[in-house]
Amino acid sequence: MKVDSISPTRDDVSALLKQAADYAAGLYPSESNHLDDEVELSKPHVHFVGAFEQEILVGIGAVKILSHERVYGEIKSIFVLPEHRGKGVSKLIMNALENHLVEKGVSVSRLETGIQQPEAIGLYRNMGYVECSPFGQYKPDPLSLFMEKELSA
Repeated sequence: MKVDSISPTRDDVSALLKQAADYAAGLYPSESNHLDDEVELSKPHVHFVGAFEQEILVGIGAVKILSHERVYGEIKSIFVLPEHRGKGVSKLIMNALENHLVEKGVSVSRLETGIQQPEAIGLYRNMGYVECSPFGQYKPDPLSLFMEKELSA
């Protein structure tokens, strides 16, 4: 398994982004879904990666470097194909995104996830993320969980 920086406009990425959107739409109302499209994920302040198993894209993830009360990275678009879940792919993607933030001198990583995704919440907690208040442009939402982690250089 390898994780590399890729373009979010690739055809195989579009397919995964659509699956991620469909999955989220099945769990939450539209006002509680905070997904970014290929245009947003292609912006210069976004680092987008893909996880590959034998040259086949099996997972994606992104991090946006933002500045609202302080500079931070926001983890976005983590999605792994269902048949590849439970193999550590999400953790590899998260590690690549966190390493990118550290390389850029960003010392905090934040994310928003849905409360109906216990596997994702478990991963984030196991990686050292703790609950925090809504950040940036987010508003309180009973279906959202906001988390952050201090990164070390």
